[in-house]
Amino acid sequence: MRIACVHQGYELYGSDRSFAESVAALRAAFPAAEIEVVLPREGPIVEILKPHASRIVFEPLWVLRRQAMLRLATVEMARLPAALWRAWRRMRGSDLTYINTSIIADYALAARLLPRKALLHIHEIPEGILRKVLVAMMRWSRADLIFNSRATRATFGDPPAIDAKGRRTHVVYNGVAGPAAALPMTYDGNRPLKILLLGRVNRIKGQEVLLEAVASLPTELRDRVEVRLVGGAFESVEREKALAELVGSMGLTGHVEVLPFVSDPTDHYRWADIVAVPSRRPESLGRVAIEAMGWGRPPLVSAIGGLVEVVADGETGWHVPPGNAAALAAKLGEIILRPDLWRGFAAAGRARYEAVFSEHIAAAAIVAIVADKLKAATPRQGRAHIAREAETSP
Repeated sequence: MRIACVHQGYELYGSDRSFAESVAALRAAFPAAEIEVVLPREGPIVEILKPHASRIVFEPLWVLRRQAMLRLATVEMARLPAALWRAWRRMRGSDLTYINTSIIADYALAARLLPRKALLHIHEIPEGILRKVLVAMMRWSRADLIFNSRATRATFGDPPAIDAKGRRTHVVYNGVAGPAAALPMTYDGNRPLKILLLGRVNRIKGQEVLLEAVASLPTELRDRVEVRLVGGAFESVEREKALAELVGSMGLTGHVEVLPFVSDPTDHYRWADIVAVPSRRPESLGRVAIEAMGWGRPPLVSAIGGLVEVVADGETGWHVPPGNAAALAAKLGEIILRPDLWRGFAAAGRARYEAVFSEHIAAAAIVAIVADKLKAATPRQGRAHIAREAETSP
């Protein structure tokens, strides 16, 4: 059996880790399979893929990104025929091609020729012209679909569970590896509240919204806050410098640290009391909020996109309007002054993480979808073997 797994990233942010977890689940379910992983270049993700991939191939992919749309539509268009040829050839030689995220245009387009072999896992909530392009590509592909949240599925037009052409649609929340148990809550209001924001530095994640909220707090409350902003910009040192300069210009140097991306954020979760996810635009799910609940760190999130599916407001964390620094500041004041109101959030969040978002639940769902698709695309004599492997996998 040959399975190709294609991913547009190479770092270790949310979609990268979700991809690696899917590859690990496929290896556990189909230990004898030849699993080829395709990436655009080498990066931190390679080390966690190596134990599960038969081989890792680095090839140029035709990836749709908002900031590159003009270049792709002009000078990069000449590369598309060769990219489509590579994608079609790999799909033809595989029993199944797992395409992680809808922005890998060459594979989504090539899937139209071999839809029975294609599984498209969508993690994005695009907007504007990019949304129209990605929705059109999804429909063109005729591949089976996995969405990582109901919000993501709604963005792509809520395709039916089975459409007229037999294409199947599933919603599977990303599984997230977490610690064996939640850490105890130690904040009692007698020391500064430690707030962690973990994420890529970009226009979506809302670092500047959190900074504005903290800066607007009365002095006596601002002195009871410590913030860590952890993450890097996607190949943009200028954005990282601009964020550090913003901290200084807002007079928050003594309250806010700006720290680089780390592949293992364990120490940051141990340090934190709560985790802020003040996203300005819709998140397709919100991996950091899930991780926070696994660690027993209540998340304070924007009420937008998939984040409202992750965090139960007033039970496992808090919702605030997106982009509203005043509302965020008011909620921070309540959290600082009344820790008794959220003392049970950590345990409730951990219980929700275990019941809905733990790694093994997502892995089982992905494996079941892949096994069904392989059986449908495999000659009859091979179907029983696929079923036995999937049933006996961990």
